[in-house]
Amino acid sequence: MIKVKRLNGKEFVVNSDLIQYVEETPDTVITLTTGQKVVVVDTVDEIMEKVIAYNARIIEYKSRLEEKEV
Repeated sequence: MIKVKRLNGKEFVVNSDLIQYVEETPDTVITLTTGQKVVVVDTVDEIMEKVIAYNARIIEYKSRLEEKEV
């Protein structure tokens, strides 16, 4: 899940696994695999960084769990 901000300033979280694509038109629009579109103030680059950081945290967490099992 990544935290993004609507145009009205309210933050919410999006399941990054459901992101189909992100485009700037000039507002940033996140299109989900469900067909739902969300307009946010975050830039495409910021969203990409958030998704990468989220995935890195998952990998790190999984790695720590595997270390405990050994």
